[in-house]
Amino acid sequence: MLRLSALLTFCLFANTARAQIRLDRLEILSKQEYKIIGSDILVADTLVMRDSSRIILNQDVKENIINAKVVIVGNGCVISGRGKNGTSGKTGAVGRGQSAPCRNGNNGKDGEVGKPGIDGLNLSFYFNSLKIDGVLTIDLNGGDGGSGGKGGKGGDGGSGTQVCKGGNGGNGGNGGNGASGGNGGIVKVTCKTCTDLYTLQGTKLLFKNYGGFAGAGGIGGIGGQAGLGPKDGKNGKRGIAGLDGIVGKAGAFTIEQK
Repeated sequence: MLRLSALLTFCLFANTARAQIRLDRLEILSKQEYKIIGSDILVADTLVMRDSSRIILNQDVKENIINAKVVIVGNGCVISGRGKNGTSGKTGAVGRGQSAPCRNGNNGKDGEVGKPGIDGLNLSFYFNSLKIDGVLTIDLNGGDGGSGGKGGKGGDGGSGTQVCKGGNGGNGGNGGNGASGGNGGIVKVTCKTCTDLYTLQGTKLLFKNYGGFAGAGGIGGIGGQAGLGPKDGKNGKRGIAGLDGIVGKAGAFTIEQK
């Protein structure tokens, strides 16, 4: 019974994701945005984007489709399906210092690893005619990788006495590794009657589907101070820096004129 219920839930989600948003006319006013929610397909007879308006693709699905007969675009308009940036790792906890004489400080904890950037979405954009008065940017950049957390500071050693030397400082924690950037999305633009798409590309029609930047490795925590006395302890060692992540891969784009 549970297995059947899970299957029905999956099928309902899949059907919902593929359901179309069907409009005769979609006009997005200047500086306003339209979010595609509950579907991965937007169909409109006429799509108008006024100056500085935005369409936000559905982040819940990898593939988005926009299909319109007539597309009219003002200046500074954006269709955005860029991936989210990864969060940075937390800084490692500081090692406990020693108030008791002659005791060594505790080591600092390692910084956490950063979270990877999310891949940009894929977009298939179909239309019969296109008029751009200014610039339309399709932004499918991958998200940046999160930086690694800093290593925690080592705790200070306790002071020395006549019968024992000062405690050693704790070592600093290692820095967390930086995360990789997300990959850029893939964009496909198809027009049935256009003859100038290749001319528009790079001037009025811009594609941004670069890979996200790599997260930087966290720096190692500094070592704790040695306890002082008739005979001093040793300072703790600095932790090792984390490794940088990897830059995400750029996505591809395709232009078709039929």
